[in-house]
Amino acid sequence: MKVVTFGEIMLRLATPGYLRFSQTNTLNATFGGGEANVAVSLANFGIPVDFVTRLPKNDIAQSCVMDLKKYGVGVDQIVYGGDRLGIYFLETGAVSRGSKVVYDRAHSAIAEIKSGMIDWDKVFEGVNWFHWTGITPAISQGAADVCAEAIQKANEKGITVSCDLNFRKNLWKYGKKASEVMPALVAGTDVVLGNEEDAEMVLGIKPEGVDVTGGHVEAAAYESVSKQIMAKFPRCKKVITTLRGSVNANHNSWSGVLWDGKTLFEAPTYQITDIVDRVGGGDSFMGGLIYGLLTYTNDDQKALNFAVAASCLKHTIYGDYNQVTVDEVEKLMGGDASGRVAR
Repeated sequence: MKVVTFGEIMLRLATPGYLRFSQTNTLNATFGGGEANVAVSLANFGIPVDFVTRLPKNDIAQSCVMDLKKYGVGVDQIVYGGDRLGIYFLETGAVSRGSKVVYDRAHSAIAEIKSGMIDWDKVFEGVNWFHWTGITPAISQGAADVCAEAIQKANEKGITVSCDLNFRKNLWKYGKKASEVMPALVAGTDVVLGNEEDAEMVLGIKPEGVDVTGGHVEAAAYESVSKQIMAKFPRCKKVITTLRGSVNANHNSWSGVLWDGKTLFEAPTYQITDIVDRVGGGDSFMGGLIYGLLTYTNDDQKALNFAVAASCLKHTIYGDYNQVTVDEVEKLMGGDASGRVAR
């Protein structure tokens, strides 16, 4: 089995601890991006995976490539050109103060990508699964066009395609709305992940009777949304919804549901009471889900449970990447949440 993910990776500059931007004179530098985060998760789980993007030829981009290689992610299909790596600044919230992200990614190398720059026939040799997110077509028209190329080629080759809808209102700046671009891309997708906002803002499908501000989300309310997505996009075989109840910035409830067209599978709910870093939480869920669907074939319940447990653990890890093993995830799935020292 081999997976390919495609999208933008950025330099992440975060304030230490819970400091505000105005309080700090230092920033912690790491790397991250939706599709790269998924790739790192899969590599940690032992799945061969290539990350495809466009990077400039400079020392910062080279450091980024070295970072990906450290985790075992394949980087040979990365193309080079353009002038800069995108940056995002992160201020981590606490209790009633939410986190903040400031993007500095205009004119990044991948924002200026054009059709034909990536040889998808070559990229997809020996590949079984392709993953993209709604972040990539939000970057630029060129990025949307290349994403469409990849999906079309994957469909031609019989490769399973997954998508995290990932609506980011601050990114859609080039004159098109998500609702104008995304449906055509989702039409070529087999496995769709989203949440209540994604479904409404990207696909125009609104869940009923859902309130995420009270710390509890009713999973059954998403069955109607899943049915609507499958009706609108006949290729889609599975619809997965992450269920995050936000009590405050440090305490979330976390679960998920999976609809296969007949049955609504619901995962256990975890209470994450002391979040270390929630950035990349959804990506760690997607990484866990892809692993689960590839590994626990014909057991959607176990695949879903693995995804939720993997992403629960991600909330305890600093940075975008989920740096956990299959054994650690399966231990949590088995009910061991003690956090005792392993000797």
